[in-house]
Amino acid sequence: MLETDVIEDLLRGLGLHSASFIVTVYGDVVVPRGGVLWTGTLIEICGRVGINESLVRTAVSRLVAAQRLTGERAGRRSYYRLDASARREFEEAAALLYAPDIPPRGWQILHAPGLSEDAARHMRMGHMGGPVFIRPDRGQPPPPGALVFHAPDPEDAGRLAGFWDLSALQAGYRGMLDRFGALEAGRLSDTDALVARLLLVHVYRNVMLRDPRLPQAALPPGWQGHAARDLFRRLYRRLSPGAERHIAARFEGVDGFLPARTPETEARLAGLL
Repeated sequence: MLETDVIEDLLRGLGLHSASFIVTVYGDVVVPRGGVLWTGTLIEICGRVGINESLVRTAVSRLVAAQRLTGERAGRRSYYRLDASARREFEEAAALLYAPDIPPRGWQILHAPGLSEDAARHMRMGHMGGPVFIRPDRGQPPPPGALVFHAPDPEDAGRLAGFWDLSALQAGYRGMLDRFGALEAGRLSDTDALVARLLLVHVYRNVMLRDPRLPQAALPPGWQGHAARDLFRRLYRRLSPGAERHIAARFEGVDGFLPARTPETEARLAGLL
């Protein structure tokens, strides 16, 4: 199979949103390399996945308005960096993507009057009824005004999965496995290795960040999240050498080309072992 066919297969039916893909580029490539990228580089890499210059500029403007990116100029060139207000969110997402998973220590049951269901879903909580929510206990701080109770694993932990709708997550993980499984065979150019890695991060992130990461005893039979995580780790490590060469050759920040590796990118790779 030709390399271009591989990328076309990865893109088929994906329906990329410009702003969301730009967030992926910054989170995976730019933030761990100083955080600043030339607009021309962003336009070039987005063009590889079918997002044209006009869509890039519109999406960047919206990200600036949403205080996720901040613009700066050097001569006639425009550069954008991650806004300080968005850095914490990026760091939390990076910890889930690239660091070893933290096993839960029982459960948090939260009495949180005023917490909306949308906010609870964003924090990957299950809704037990009324103002009461539940999530695996990984030491997360409670939302403002909430009371938190710590509970051990019950003998019938499987019934707790009913407080989440896991069907969409299961379908998302299956779709990721089907879309990216073929990348374990064959070789890609440096450019396509980076494009494939960005798409891998983009698809996996959009499922995994909605996953409450329930303990094994609470998961339904045939859960695909573990297989998806294993595939993500293998492919990310496999694609990274070529991706890093392309970054060092083509990605420009305000001080020149971005480095292939930094201590932060090394730590990410180490966390995937």
